[in-house]
Amino acid sequence: MSEHKITAASRRDEGKGASRRLRRAGQVPAIVYGGGAEPQSIQLEHERTWLLSQNEWFYSSILDLEVDGKSQKVLLRDLQRHPYKQRIMHLDFQRVNENEAIRVAVPLRFVNAATSPAGKTAGVVITHELNEVHVSCLPANLPEHIDVDLSELKPGDTIHLSQLVLPKGVEVPELRLGADHDVAVVTARFARTESEEPAADAAAEGGAAPAADAGKAE
Repeated sequence: MSEHKITAASRRDEGKGASRRLRRAGQVPAIVYGGGAEPQSIQLEHERTWLLSQNEWFYSSILDLEVDGKSQKVLLRDLQRHPYKQRIMHLDFQRVNENEAIRVAVPLRFVNAATSPAGKTAGVVITHELNEVHVSCLPANLPEHIDVDLSELKPGDTIHLSQLVLPKGVEVPELRLGADHDVAVVTARFARTESEEPAADAAAEGGAAPAADAGKAE
């Protein structure tokens, strides 16, 4: 688990009016909750926070949040954006206990697709059915992403959830619910071309014609 530090300051003014004033001043209102402590209202510098939000790890890693010089481990649980402006409106952070398992959506990183048998075969489309997976683990074991190695992927293959190589101490709770939840992560299928469609339609029509003729003969 990599360490990612972010800095914030506590705030006392709350409500919509106070939040609007903060945003005009280049700050982002936020809250920290959980961990057996009272919720705390905080504020973060917007430009810095916006840059952090462009990183994948910001959404799926344990963050070292420093508020007024005191550090605490948190997870980002919600980020509200402006409907059309490049502006973060509000953040929710949840404190984490390093001795308790957490559930987090972790991004999947697909590697070696181009060099796989499927990637080298003309007309084969490799589809990512999932882009993230919900895992359960202790905070110290939380990965920033999970690699999906496609080097052996062949045309017609499907990689399922149960085939993912997970880091030590990490599990996918959904797999405990049965085989129906072992969903596809990646598929490699031949694409149906436009030239094939008329041919298939013609074959279907051709197959129906003799039956019609037979009916007339009777």
